[in-house]
Amino acid sequence: MRVLVFGAGVLGTLYAARLKDAGHDVTILARGERAGQLNRHGAVLEDEATGRRTVTKLPVITELGRGDIYDVIFVIVRRDQLLSTLPPLAENRSPSVLFMVNNAGGPAPLVKALGQERVLLGFAGAGGTREGHVVRCRVVSGRTQPTTLGELSGAVTPRLREIRAMLRRAGFPVAFSPDMDAWLKTHAALVCPIANAFYYAGDNYRLAESEEGLRLLVDAVREGLRALGRLGIPIEPGKYRALLWVPAGLAVWVLRRAFATRRAELVLWRHARAARSEMQLLAEEMRGLIRESGVQAPAFDRLYPYAWSPTAQSC
Repeated sequence: MRVLVFGAGVLGTLYAARLKDAGHDVTILARGERAGQLNRHGAVLEDEATGRRTVTKLPVITELGRGDIYDVIFVIVRRDQLLSTLPPLAENRSPSVLFMVNNAGGPAPLVKALGQERVLLGFAGAGGTREGHVVRCRVVSGRTQPTTLGELSGAVTPRLREIRAMLRRAGFPVAFSPDMDAWLKTHAALVCPIANAFYYAGDNYRLAESEEGLRLLVDAVREGLRALGRLGIPIEPGKYRALLWVPAGLAVWVLRRAFATRRAELVLWRHARAARSEMQLLAEEMRGLIRESGVQAPAFDRLYPYAWSPTAQSC
């Protein structure tokens, strides 16, 4: 398959390099300093778990031409960058555009710009950080969060199977979702309180030591999930329904252990710190869903202002 990865941040670089190494015809779209880094050094990945470093040479473009057709375009950008990708994607006629973006606002703007038949939704199963031209990354296990894909219709189509096979050959665990929009809203109900609790405490390690912060986080997640239920939006994947009834003390204990780790720093905290504008927009979208539902959300509302608090930026 001829593939374009639109976006050259941590995740865009990771997916482009791994797909290229797996034998696919991959181009990456990057701009400014990042385009220069990729042209000079290649895509440099360092596995956070093993320390192994690889270098992959990728063709780099800085603009998407109207007639430059790919079998699939992976759009891997921050939520606050999403709308700026739509004009060039709308002019281009590549048949399949997979948006792997945090998005609690729904796919309507994507469908309006590109048409329903071209739009796929997904989410990455990885995390990391970029230091200069080096991307330090970790692919998350399939049991925790595989790369997840879905058609807007919920159908498992031949193109979805082909993309899954391609990603698996590149070393990514992959799952399908029957309702990817609900999956993304459920993810927002989880990640918004986590990010805001990090900002509240200062970082993942300090949150692990904060009983109050962890209690607020658990309550805020439950409020968000109840709001989705009130709106008729299924919790997807269904395993997260357990968060509505698991004892709060047990949830706090699990989160304390999970957050006091290098893995949480790399996959969660560093992204929350680097992508502050994305987390702000996602928090706004999630707050809108909660208000629409009519669910009372005192914990979410208490954590919400910390997305804009300057204190965490200096931590």
